[in-house]
Amino acid sequence: MNNEELKLHARNIRKNIIRQVSSAKSGHPGGSLGAADILTLLFFEVMDITPENATRESIENPDRDRFVLSKGHTSPLLYAVLAEKGIIPEEELLTFRQVNSRLQGHPNMNLVPGVDMSTGSLGQGLAAADGMAIANKLSGNDHRIYCLVGDGESEEGEIWEAAMAAAHYKSDNLCAIIDVNGLQIDGATKDVIGPEPLDKKFEAFGWHVINVDGHDFDALRAAFAEAANTKGQPTALIAHTIKGKGVSFMENQAAWHGTAPNAEQTELALKELEG
Repeated sequence: MNNEELKLHARNIRKNIIRQVSSAKSGHPGGSLGAADILTLLFFEVMDITPENATRESIENPDRDRFVLSKGHTSPLLYAVLAEKGIIPEEELLTFRQVNSRLQGHPNMNLVPGVDMSTGSLGQGLAAADGMAIANKLSGNDHRIYCLVGDGESEEGEIWEAAMAAAHYKSDNLCAIIDVNGLQIDGATKDVIGPEPLDKKFEAFGWHVINVDGHDFDALRAAFAEAANTKGQPTALIAHTIKGKGVSFMENQAAWHGTAPNAEQTELALKELEG
């Protein structure tokens, strides 16, 4: 898929992120918008997920690559990607966070096709992804596991327990993408519990590390290819992103971590994304 096609998908995904949180009057637009380019490339080029192999039944027979959204609060991003991929109906997105909807604030693997792990309690997703990677190795399944982790989330101790385990078991079929936008709900990560330098920390834990621009499809494509060719150790992509990417008044603003736009802001955001 060429970059112009990917940009179109990413634009649609960002618009549907805004529509979801606006409709629900709650949700997390900032980090969802920031990681949209990463998941666009993953789901439309890197992973072999399709509407046919993403059914609920496929959880029992995972003959495909898997994705774990460790930062589960950015579920509007995952749902928008699944809709863009044709795995869930696009019209269902407007039920986001409603009572009896499948599309709750944190993704539920028991309800939503294409969701490979229920997440939301920060820090747990990487451990689950590592378990999947180990299981694949033991069963001779050569499919890869991808996991998106927030930089604020990396302040959780379980992330580093999982990192240590993945290196110990030489989980070279595991690729963690650390979404580094420098912001979390309480402000700048450096002012909360500064997690940097993340690249040096993952290297010290035995990971192959690649620093990459999280909005550059060519750079991301090369990084994912390098990860797939790395043997004997897991790979961490330190993906530098802009929180709120694509909507000028949301970019680099911690206030938009978990705030929904009002009607006027929604209209302005969608107009910017369309342009």
